[in-house]
Amino acid sequence: MANNTREKLFAEFPPVPTEKWEEAIAVDLKGADYERKLVWRTDEGFNVRPYYRAENLEGIKFLGAQAGEFPYVRSTRNNNRWRIHQSVAVTDPEEANKEALHLLNAGVNSLGFEILKEEFSAEDLDTLTREIYLPAVAITFSGSKLAAVADLVLAKLEKEQVNKDEVNISFEIDPLVKGLSTKGDFQSPNNGESCFQRIAGLIKKFAPYKHIRVVTVSGQIFGNSGSTIVEELAFALSAGNDYIARLSEAGVTAEEAARSLRFSLSITSNYFLEIAKLRAARMLWANIVKGYNPEKSCSCKMMIHAETSRWNQTVYDPYVNMLRGTTEAMSAAIGGVFSLEVTPFNRSYETPDEFSKRIARNVELLLKHEAHFDQVVDPAGGSYYIENLTQSIAAEAWKLFLDLEQKGGYAEAYKQGVIKEMVEASAASKDKKIATRRMTLLGANQFPNFTEVAPEQIGQEVVTRTHAEGNVLTPYRGAMAFEQMRMTVDRSGKAPKAFMLTCGNLAMARARAQFSCNFFACAGIRVQDNTYFKTIEEGVKAALESKAQIVVVCASDDDYAELAPRIKEQLEGKAILVVAGAPACAPELEAQGISNFINVKSNVLETLKFYLKEMGI
Repeated sequence: MANNTREKLFAEFPPVPTEKWEEAIAVDLKGADYERKLVWRTDEGFNVRPYYRAENLEGIKFLGAQAGEFPYVRSTRNNNRWRIHQSVAVTDPEEANKEALHLLNAGVNSLGFEILKEEFSAEDLDTLTREIYLPAVAITFSGSKLAAVADLVLAKLEKEQVNKDEVNISFEIDPLVKGLSTKGDFQSPNNGESCFQRIAGLIKKFAPYKHIRVVTVSGQIFGNSGSTIVEELAFALSAGNDYIARLSEAGVTAEEAARSLRFSLSITSNYFLEIAKLRAARMLWANIVKGYNPEKSCSCKMMIHAETSRWNQTVYDPYVNMLRGTTEAMSAAIGGVFSLEVTPFNRSYETPDEFSKRIARNVELLLKHEAHFDQVVDPAGGSYYIENLTQSIAAEAWKLFLDLEQKGGYAEAYKQGVIKEMVEASAASKDKKIATRRMTLLGANQFPNFTEVAPEQIGQEVVTRTHAEGNVLTPYRGAMAFEQMRMTVDRSGKAPKAFMLTCGNLAMARARAQFSCNFFACAGIRVQDNTYFKTIEEGVKAALESKAQIVVVCASDDDYAELAPRIKEQLEGKAILVVAGAPACAPELEAQGISNFINVKSNVLETLKFYLKEMGI
């Protein structure tokens, strides 16, 4: 009876073929170009359609595999219980231990110990891990002299006879990515070609421990330096493959090398693409390792640690970083990771405090205990959109991976400058999009807090982008150019003001006033909005009384031909006159000495720098 009811219900909704959808879209477009209006051209090298249907899944080979099954697109396991990770700086092992115990009691179950102490001893390790039950916590060691730290950890595990199957420890030893990206080449004995012999030795020592990862491929360096999602993935995979090759030459099997690798990736605010990136990453890595013919398929499983992006964090309006971190954490949780660290919202301008760390870990606790993201494996699986994104990202990343292989692998490609050149090109493209507001960084280049002034304790170095010489990567934040400009204004001792002279057509006047206020406030210029002036004389009088250095005439395109010249005449050069919009009469206005225009096509950064220079800032 139920089946008959179901059949009758759906009989009232006959299937609609794609052609009918396309016909309806064409009517709605009213002759506009379909590709320009509806197709998203991503930075990743592929286009995204406005909608997807079941027919768009045809030809995708990885469909059908379940969680825990090769090629692990859906997951490397049959659950989604990721670990909540937070880092602790270790200068004083006693204090670091107190902080670690506090974090564990607050819901963290994955600790990152950054060893900053110059001489780190076995006694220091005992102090650092006191009262921590090692099998219950995933621990990652980073910092200096990690090979020596690894030896201390091994000695401790053997001394305490910790269950070899239960302990879960990783080391951020990474000469290929972290080493090359900071040095440009293997330049020292500690970071030279001989380091792979030492890494191979550590892998052999830790061989009885199933869940110890000696090497971490620091893929987040690429994302935080401005790379695309595809580049970050391809470079990380290439470095991972290079590790297998080099460690195989150093005396360990490819299977042992693969099982000793951990990948660390950044997660940006590109919500759906990041979900797809993680799914594509597992699939591609599984196929790379499979090419070495391992005896056990478990070595094909990719262990992914993720951290929310530092590249898109802002110093101004910093609480927006909480929103970014939340959506990025959602991408990581849905995409499936082993562990996740949400970057504290104030990480870009000060050492995170207890409040910001609490907010960061609470994001994950909420996703687990209130949103129940950990109760569903690969919730995006089967989505026509996500499956197609996964396929597209995998295809582009694989293409780039093969290009790097033809150049001799990751290390050789890096030494040739290929990687730096690609990352810098992608970063420059993003910078241009931020400057022209084709990419939004809320609080920096769009919708700034008009009244905000940077606290005095935040130095100029926080917002100043550095460019290291040589073949090295330099992580930065996309908002830095706007922040540096705004902080210069904040600390100039001046109070530049832009006055909105709203006149003519009321609706257009208000719309353009809002646009212009948002535009000038991005530089820290104080804006004075006005509802409407009935006459030009009234508006100019109020503008002069405000002592604003910039007067923005806000009206309709049809109004400007008459109103703008009159306003210019009455201002008598006492303020910079700006026209909001790109009216057809612009050439005529320019002929009358009106040369300043702002509109949606303006390079906001360069335009604002020009006006600041005109005002002597």
